[in-house]
Amino acid sequence: MLKLHTYFRSSAAYRVRIALNLKNLEYEAIPVHLVKDGGQQLSAGYRRINPAAMVPSLVDREMAFSQSLAIIEYLDETYPYPPLLPGDPAARARVRAIALDVACEIHPLNNLRVLKYLSGKLGVSEAEKNSWYRHWVETGLAAIEARLADHPLTGKFCHGDHPTLADCCLVPQVTNARRFDCRLDHVPTVLRIDAECRSLKAFIDAAPENQPDAE
Repeated sequence: MLKLHTYFRSSAAYRVRIALNLKNLEYEAIPVHLVKDGGQQLSAGYRRINPAAMVPSLVDREMAFSQSLAIIEYLDETYPYPPLLPGDPAARARVRAIALDVACEIHPLNNLRVLKYLSGKLGVSEAEKNSWYRHWVETGLAAIEARLADHPLTGKFCHGDHPTLADCCLVPQVTNARRFDCRLDHVPTVLRIDAECRSLKAFIDAAPENQPDAE
């Protein structure tokens, strides 16, 4: 069975949980608490699985994989139905671009270790830290909205009428935006797609509040 080292609030792990569910793949969830015990991801045992000390990590037989987008593409190539990337090269590039808008442009500026560095090492106040978070999320989602709105390839989901890698990335980011009270009235297409995704069991079951390690 596939094993997913995960944390309920990790948006990167959330992406992979969605992908696994969309493909109807059974997996064992192994919680890695990012705060308890000084951060369980920093333990020597976990570093042997993922030297970067981050979640998620996917173990398939004797192989361990890290980085959520690499994991999802591995799943898509190994368990190809239903596909999470289109067959056409140009369409694949569009889907990847939307996913990377989240995974490379928004998320790295706002993940836990960055926020801890801001409030710890740099002494930024809680209000200033939250302002930082909201700025980059709101700016990043506005860019995604511009990519999606009125585009002929945008359908019920980010690309067409079936969920793709892009939707696996978008929904966790919107979840975090709501958690930090980000402004969202400027991204109506993003919200429409988010609502469509959240009506599906694969997304519902992957949500943070529905994980065994949820607090």
